[in-house]
Amino acid sequence: MRERHASRATRRAREFEAFVAGAAGRLLHAATLLTAESPDDNPRARRLLTLALAHTYASWDRLRGEDPYDRARQHLATRFARGAWHQHGGLGRARPHPGSPLAPLTPQERLILVLRLCEGVGEEQTAALLGLSAERVRAICHRAATTLLHRSRNPATAVSATKATPS
Repeated sequence: MRERHASRATRRAREFEAFVAGAAGRLLHAATLLTAESPDDNPRARRLLTLALAHTYASWDRLRGEDPYDRARQHLATRFARGAWHQHGGLGRARPHPGSPLAPLTPQERLILVLRLCEGVGEEQTAALLGLSAERVRAICHRAATTLLHRSRNPATAVSATKATPS
């Protein structure tokens, strides 16, 4: 009995390790885009990833044919949404890194844009996950994409080359 339990736990650990090896990089990238942090300095994104992976591991035996990546991504998204949209701040409330490509967007716009365009989640599925209508998801995604495409860029400052005159 103990051997069978130990064997099952070992198999579970190996399966989860293989999943993490294949999915963690992509999930961290999505989390970094959500938090609008620098890829080199992303503690909130790493926390989101850790929580999503812990939740996925805890429910690993109950997945029963479900895609573990989809489960982890859903948890990542809902955890981000809860933190970003609640009054007391959280993961999405921190000031975005100015170098982040998604910094000009609100947390909700970032979430929808990342799910739809980076992760390829369908409009209806995104709407169901976030408790919004598909039309609302479409409008927010369009607004976010428009914001990114038409954001004002600071004009390059002219650098004048002056020669130093010897004295």
